[in-house]
Amino acid sequence: MNQAAEILREYGPFPGVDAVHGVTYDGRQVWIAVGDKLNALDPPSGETLRSIEIAAHAGTAFDGEHLFQIAEDRIQKVDPNTGSVVATIPAPPGGGNSGLAWAEGSLWVGQYRDRKIQQVDPQTGEILRTIECSRFVTGVTWVDGELWHGTWEEDESDLRRIDPQTGEVLQILEMPPGVGVSGLESDGGDQFFCGGGGSGKVRIVRRP
Repeated sequence: MNQAAEILREYGPFPGVDAVHGVTYDGRQVWIAVGDKLNALDPPSGETLRSIEIAAHAGTAFDGEHLFQIAEDRIQKVDPNTGSVVATIPAPPGGGNSGLAWAEGSLWVGQYRDRKIQQVDPQTGEILRTIECSRFVTGVTWVDGELWHGTWEEDESDLRRIDPQTGEVLQILEMPPGVGVSGLESDGGDQFFCGGGGSGKVRIVRRP
């Protein structure tokens, strides 16, 4: 069940970026939340293609058309073409909203210190389901019906596949010591994009 994470590539650190908080993927570009803006990263070249000026201190998601970005106590829905905020819903209350994912018509919010993942109605912000986790939750992603989340406690970080009904841990990919995972997103295939927190890096990890 436990195995070492295989890091395929590292991007960054990027000029002017102190930390990577959230990560999502729109099928072409990797969007990274870097504090006061969202940057679009070109995976083949590693170049930053453009930026959207928006509060971006935690998780990021993409529903196929819009970006969603956690900003303190709210989640902003953003048109990636214009950069404008088209809607806002309340974020789940409580323990430090961190990760964000889109799947099955819902948003999935990782709550860091509460060790939970909340399924949230993207129209209203209503909490539809709560999944209890055993470690601090950072990034969250779904791929092929599998729910994965990042963890980060002290100097240890890993990626975990959990049972979405029970929260049971099914698989663990252990990151090297000192390598943290903040945001997390799948490319829909055999790769995860992992934000590296204060390292300012983005890493690609193989999905086994």
